[in-house]
Order: sequence, then structure tokens, then C-alpha cells
Amino acid sequence: MFPVVSPVRTSTRLAGVLAGLFLSLSGAALVAPAAHADIPACTNMAAQAGAEVTDAVSAACRRGVVGDLQGCASGLTAAGVPGGAANGACRAAALEPR
Repeated sequence: MFPVVSPVRTSTRLAGVLAGLFLSLSGAALVAPAAHADIPACTNMAAQAGAEVTDAVSAACRRGVVGDLQGCASGLTAAGVPGGAANGACRAAALEPR
């Protein structure tokens, strides 16, 4: 018929589930800050190089955030940022904000 579940077994299982949930959520909180990158630093460097900060510049900087430095630099260059400044801005996008 139906298995008999003891209250001790249920509470142990519940404690295990709660502990696992806590560990997974606390682990995500520890990892999350490192995942941030610095889009404003990228767009500021592009602006300092003389480019207008448009949607194309922001999109290129977002590519730098995810590690596509070549795509970022190509996008910034196409938006009017000189090559050296584009590379520097993309490297800044990949870094944690300070």
C-alpha cells in the first residue's frame, strides 16, 4: 500500500533540501559581484576619444562585457572610436567596476 514515512526521515529530508537551497543561493551571491563588468568605463573612454555615445557604442561595450573583445573593438571602430581607444575601452568593459 503506502509506505510509512517517519517524522524523523521527513525532517531530515526537509533539512537537507533547505541546506542545499541556502548553499546554492549563498554561492550565487558570492559569484554575482564578480560577474559585473564596467560598461560606463567603456562608454566614457569612447566619449573621451571623441565618439558620440550612441546605441551602437553601448552595444559594442556590452560585447566587451561578455568577453568578445574583438567584436567590441570592431563595433566601437565602426561607431567612430579610433582603434587604440576602442581596444582600451573594450578592455575596460571586461573589468570589474572600481
